[in-house]
Amino acid sequence: MPAETTTDDPIEAVHAAWRAESARLVGALTRMTRDLELAEDLAQEALVAALEQWPTTGVPANPAAWLMTTAKRRGIDHFRRADNLRHKLAELEHARRGEEDEMPDLDDQVDHIEDDVLRLIFLSCHPSLTVESRAALTLRLVGGLTTAEIARGFLAAESTMGQRISRAKKTLSEARAEFELPTGPERTRRLDDVMAVIYLIFNEGYTATAGEDWMRPDLAGEAIRLARMLASVAPDEPEVLGLQALLELQGSRTAARVDEHGGPVLLEAQVRTRWDQLMIRRGMTALQRAELLASRGAPVGKYFLQALIAAQHASAQRADDTNWRRIAALYDVLAEAAPGPVVEVNRAVAHGRAFGPDAGLTVLSELDPEVLGDSPLVPSVRGDLLERAGMHAQASEAFTEAAARTKNESERALLHGRAVQNAEVHFGK
Repeated sequence: MPAETTTDDPIEAVHAAWRAESARLVGALTRMTRDLELAEDLAQEALVAALEQWPTTGVPANPAAWLMTTAKRRGIDHFRRADNLRHKLAELEHARRGEEDEMPDLDDQVDHIEDDVLRLIFLSCHPSLTVESRAALTLRLVGGLTTAEIARGFLAAESTMGQRISRAKKTLSEARAEFELPTGPERTRRLDDVMAVIYLIFNEGYTATAGEDWMRPDLAGEAIRLARMLASVAPDEPEVLGLQALLELQGSRTAARVDEHGGPVLLEAQVRTRWDQLMIRRGMTALQRAELLASRGAPVGKYFLQALIAAQHASAQRADDTNWRRIAALYDVLAEAAPGPVVEVNRAVAHGRAFGPDAGLTVLSELDPEVLGDSPLVPSVRGDLLERAGMHAQASEAFTEAAARTKNESERALLHGRAVQNAEVHFGK
């Protein structure tokens, strides 16, 4: 359904409508013109027109329809000027029919529009693009973010990000990427790519890999919005619902993950009354729908399993109420379904909580220490397990190593603080 604009400020209304409708707008225009860059240009022209006109004429009753109609008219003007593309004019004239006197209500076109969004998501994650380019293009085309916003989110120069997005569009053009939904195994593979990009965006926002801030909430929030959008256009895919559930449940902790100074607050120390209960309900609802589909034989995977783990945390009113044995068992299943070093590190944490720190250290010892490169993840988890085992000197060394590896200043301060605390305990201060 087209989003309603509730603000009385025309400029705010423009931005709200754009953020809610840009993916549908660009998707529909790409379907009509078969030209991604032209579609985005037309959408941007409609945005500029809204910024110029709404403060004077007022916010239209149906902002989405206004933007769509304006963009279509700009498209018609474009094709009128291009004699060699007159055949496309007929297509757009047909789409325009009846729009001159009254702007249409797009509600009766929801299914078609949502198909366009799904096509746009798949196009943004075309296999010819690098993972980084997929993420940037998804945020640009589907998320409606500006190049400057995307650059800030990934700590890149705006010019660099602009070049990356331009190269991605050029690559799609050279690859003659089709604006059609893939089918069969190709659809499954591309859907996995789409979910991976959304998950990448969320993780970068949830725990920033570099910079001063522990989190980038805007980036995490955009990933959650993309996951909701994907679930709305692919409602029968349990893994998509699992991804939405996972991001909702983890994202519900955002406000509790930082203190009043913006410093990190770890899971066990968080004030759980600050967790967003609406997001938890949304996450649980998506997970229940995924479980229903799974009970009917639909395949599930890593996002569904991680959502089940996140649900265990969300269900515990206090940290001490957490069912770590259940979480450890779920991580064992996840390690079989989607093996990888990050899963093993998290499995070590779960086993350490469920069965004691020695059990966690045993799991961690089976992991190649170099497999995650210079990531601080392994030494920080080792430090936590050693601290719980009372081995404070070794814990201090592990936290010191982790602090030296991280590129995030908030995380470095946290790890350095834990190193100092363990050193003080060891030396009896």
